[in-house]
Amino acid sequence: MAEKINMGNNRRGPGGPRGMMRPGEKSKDLKGALNKLLKYMGIYKWPMMIAAAFAMIGVILNLIGPDKLKDITKLITDGLFTGIDVDGVMKIIRFLITIYIIGAVLTYCQSFITSTVSQRFTQKLRSEISRKINRLPLKYFDSHSVGDVLSRVTNDIDTVGQGMNQSFTSLVTALVQIIGSLFMMYKTNWILATAGVFTSILGFVIMFALMGKSQKYFVAQQLQLGNLNGNIEEVYSGHLVVKAYNGEKKARAEFEKLNDALYNSAWKSQFLGGIMMPIMGFIGNLAYVVVCVTGAALAIKGIIGFETIVAFMMYIRFFTQPLQTLGQAGSSVQSVGAAAERVFEFLGEEEMAIDEPEKNSDGTVFTLEGGKINGNIDFEHVKFGYDPEKIIIHDFTHHVKPGQKIAIVGPTGAGKTTLVNLLMRFYEINAGKISIDGHDIKHLTRENIHSLFGMVLQDTWLFEGTLRDNIVYGKEGVTDERLDEVCAECGISDWVSGLPNGYDTVLGDNVSLSTGQKQLVTIARAMVENAPLLILDEATSSVDTRTELQVQKAMDKLTNGRTSFVIAHRLSTIKNADCILVLKDGDIIESGSHDELIEKRGFYADLYNSQFEQVE
Repeated sequence: MAEKINMGNNRRGPGGPRGMMRPGEKSKDLKGALNKLLKYMGIYKWPMMIAAAFAMIGVILNLIGPDKLKDITKLITDGLFTGIDVDGVMKIIRFLITIYIIGAVLTYCQSFITSTVSQRFTQKLRSEISRKINRLPLKYFDSHSVGDVLSRVTNDIDTVGQGMNQSFTSLVTALVQIIGSLFMMYKTNWILATAGVFTSILGFVIMFALMGKSQKYFVAQQLQLGNLNGNIEEVYSGHLVVKAYNGEKKARAEFEKLNDALYNSAWKSQFLGGIMMPIMGFIGNLAYVVVCVTGAALAIKGIIGFETIVAFMMYIRFFTQPLQTLGQAGSSVQSVGAAAERVFEFLGEEEMAIDEPEKNSDGTVFTLEGGKINGNIDFEHVKFGYDPEKIIIHDFTHHVKPGQKIAIVGPTGAGKTTLVNLLMRFYEINAGKISIDGHDIKHLTRENIHSLFGMVLQDTWLFEGTLRDNIVYGKEGVTDERLDEVCAECGISDWVSGLPNGYDTVLGDNVSLSTGQKQLVTIARAMVENAPLLILDEATSSVDTRTELQVQKAMDKLTNGRTSFVIAHRLSTIKNADCILVLKDGDIIESGSHDELIEKRGFYADLYNSQFEQVE
């Protein structure tokens, strides 16, 4: 049996992390992602409708301007010889100032509402992802890099929020402005309107053609960004190994490869997206020239007056300007679609099986209380494989008595950690049954199961916070006296007393902890938890021999009276175990006390003696 290897959850297959599309691969469902985005925004429909109404009214007020300027021009041209109607001109100017002020206020309100909604929406998405992460099975993180997951939580959601804020305003304003200016143009003169519209149609054709061609590059850009983040996280977390093995050149080459791929997709997407605005600008200027030439010809023939040309010069600008905006918004929408697709792909991942806990007679959920359990644990014909087609634990059966210290040993890949993962319900077994005090763990909530166990893992985990926060993590009401006891048992009292602020010292860049000290802090955390069941997975692997003896005494005290599971490669540390289970290829091949197994002169005896032979 090959035990599953977890290298920081950064395993990748060809073309990037598993579960991700390769660079240049087309979007699976961009339209579906945008539809989901609109559905998620349903709770904000009224604010967005109000914002859209404000934008529409603001645009309409701006469109009134050219019509009134036409009236001012007519008053001035008619009064050149008979006298200008100053009162009439001032009246129109006052009206224009009023509507422009109202339009500016409405635009500000619309922008305020849109910004607020977009940030609320991204906040909601982050909350959804946060909840989703806690519901995903571990196998998801085994097949996706940490950097890719972080990229979805940060970069992709930020892209969605910023794109929504910019695109919604731009699209609503542009569409209303196009329709409104089109109406006013045909109202003013249908010949000039037709000339301008016919020229602008070319712009729409080019814009949609570019959008169709550039979408795959926007998708690839988001995917490559996730790949690059995954590589950076992986190399940074293992930078000591990279340096120790002179892997800088290889790491740099891999980074450059991913960086070049991101550059290519980003350059193509931004180029094709950015070229839309210049093309739309050219089309707008062309339409402007066509209207001016056509208007001059009509004015010469006496069909229209000079004031009509003045109004139309503004209307054609109002009509063509949104074409540039639509080009820019089109690029933004594609980025939003690509990012939203990755976010919703994550939200749509298969979750852990729903808990089906036992119910009490009154209908409440049954829970095992830590202070009242005996500690009987039974494995009955357990069968499991990370891949259902490749079973690695075939038929595991064993009864653990209350208070027993069970040591699990075996060669690398024998299934030791896998067994503990199944006990904690980090993974669901394929067949068989695991029970605690006669209760099948399938019928207990995961939260209840986790509360029954204290864990000390081989991989230490400390967060940036005070030493107190790291030790009492998840536990409330822990006094300094209790902390003193725990630290004394772990042998870190002297080290703690030497810290600048004792338990309130922040563990960050200014406080450097050795690997052994980090391990001792995690052991102290387990002692504070004081759970009835205990799991020690290579808990002493990172401490020196002298410290190991001190920690071993603390572990013996911690495991006293508790049902505990100890995974160890240093077999000298589990000589006092009540029962030693020797695993090989997912099956128990030997069991018994240390002395009994040594007398058998079997696999365990060979394994134990080989450690001393290697030392000699």
